[in-house]
Amino acid sequence: MSYNQGYQDKKGGIIKEHAKGNSDTGSTAVQIALLTERIQNLARHLGTNKKDKHGQRGLQLMNGQRRRLLKYMERTDYDGYIALTDKLSIRRGQRIVK
Repeated sequence: MSYNQGYQDKKGGIIKEHAKGNSDTGSTAVQIALLTERIQNLARHLGTNKKDKHGQRGLQLMNGQRRRLLKYMERTDYDGYIALTDKLSIRRGQRIVK
């Protein structure tokens, strides 16, 4: 089984687990959960392939995208943000109050 096939199998389960409705595939929580899965897979790959510089760059980009989505979710749905970060074991930054 190729990497892509394994990811596609997991993707449906992740979407069902974090979706707010039947046709919800793009909510912030779903996007963060999918990015987290991809980040974990790429981090595992980079553990064995330390010289994969393009993979490292991709990991940095995905981490940045997830960080931006988490900041957005923190602003718009704080309770959902807390629940999602606990469920996915993502560290939370300090909350900035304006």
